[in-house]
Amino acid sequence: MADGLRRLVGAESGRVMQEKLESWYRDYEINSCDQNLNRCCEIIELNSQIQGQLFTILNETSREGGHYAGMETIKTRLLPWLGTSCATSGRLFETNSSLIQDSIEKEKQLRELDINQTCQLQELQEELTSTRLQLNRVQQDLAKTQLALEDAKTKSASTLLAAEDEIIQLKAALKTSCAQEKDALKKLDRLNDYEQQIQILRDEISILDAQKSVLRSRLARSRSPSPTSRSLSPLRLRSCSPGRARRTNASRRSGLLARFGDIYAEERLDAETLLRTYISDMEMVRRIIYIAAVESFHAAKMAYRQFKIRVRETLSLGHSGPESLEDAVLDYIVRHEDLYDVQASVNEVIRCMNINPKISFPPEIDFIVISTLIRELCRVAFSMQTLIPPLDIAFSTDGELFSETKYHRSLDSDFTAVLVAYHVWPALMENNVVVLKGEAVTKRGALCCRRSRSKSRSRSCSRNSSPLRCRHLSRSCSPSLRSGSPRR
Repeated sequence: MADGLRRLVGAESGRVMQEKLESWYRDYEINSCDQNLNRCCEIIELNSQIQGQLFTILNETSREGGHYAGMETIKTRLLPWLGTSCATSGRLFETNSSLIQDSIEKEKQLRELDINQTCQLQELQEELTSTRLQLNRVQQDLAKTQLALEDAKTKSASTLLAAEDEIIQLKAALKTSCAQEKDALKKLDRLNDYEQQIQILRDEISILDAQKSVLRSRLARSRSPSPTSRSLSPLRLRSCSPGRARRTNASRRSGLLARFGDIYAEERLDAETLLRTYISDMEMVRRIIYIAAVESFHAAKMAYRQFKIRVRETLSLGHSGPESLEDAVLDYIVRHEDLYDVQASVNEVIRCMNINPKISFPPEIDFIVISTLIRELCRVAFSMQTLIPPLDIAFSTDGELFSETKYHRSLDSDFTAVLVAYHVWPALMENNVVVLKGEAVTKRGALCCRRSRSKSRSRSCSRNSSPLRCRHLSRSCSPSLRSGSPRR
């Protein structure tokens, strides 16, 4: 008991409660209702704590006195006080709680009513504001529409006048263009005639050169020394050095290889950039450039054969000397490569590309836009035929097995695929040995893609082309041309 009483005294709960009561009394008039209720609840809680501690001390004190000690005091003082205080506090608590509950409900109803009215007022104000804004917008739109209508009327009148003037100008321009086209056709015909005459003159010049060389050789033989001294000369003449073509073969070969690599690195990229302005499909652009390279080699080889035949026929008329006729023909071609009609080869390449079913081009543009690349390839290919042995591009076809010795893979290739989808640049060969690697794109399902592409192109040909055009394509395109490979 003494410990509990000591703790109660040490806690100074009574003094704290007295100070709270005095503070509440001083501030009662200036506090709000909620603040006064909070103060009262705090004091009640503190009083309940003190009462709990006092009842604990009472219990311990009664136990120290024995079973019947203090019974009279508890009966006469504690029990009547408990009954009176409980009844009074119960009635007061019920009355106060009912009043408090009624006031709380009324306050809640008032607050809800105020909130509802405020919300309705805000909604009405918002609706009114939005209605005013819509009205202003409608008025502005109406004003703009009226202005636009007036502008449209003015512009339509001016446009009508301008259209009439433009129609008159276009008719005049059409007449002028028709006249210019006729003049251009006439000039083109004259130009073709001039080219034919130039070719004839070149052939005559080559024949005259050959005859000149024959006359010079005959003149040299006529001025040669007596038969005695001539009998000593055959051994010396037969042991002369090889022709110019054989002497310069190595240097010309290295120069042509370097030039072929430069075309791949420069002219090819320039042509690719130019084609991308007309064609969005990168695969089609690469196919066009590759087929241009293949056709350029084919056209250059054909032109070389024809030029070589003409030179051989001319030189065979009066050839005599220590070197063979083939060496003389080769030397002549090497010295007179400028006589090669490269424009005819370019025209032949463009003609073959126009009838190639594997590539297409916008109708308003022609393959002549990459004539610079074709011309350089024709020149290099023609010069490569004068080498011993000659250089040529490798045979290739879509869907073939990829060869590491012939081609590099493009960066957009599937490096796990083993079939070639299409070629980017041909490989250069010398006696079936790769000299310079080409470039190819490998993809999975290359054969399936090739078949579906060929079917779609045949269907588009049947829909968009005339029957005469399709028959012309089927007759003109050989298997080597359809596969994009060089024709030998």
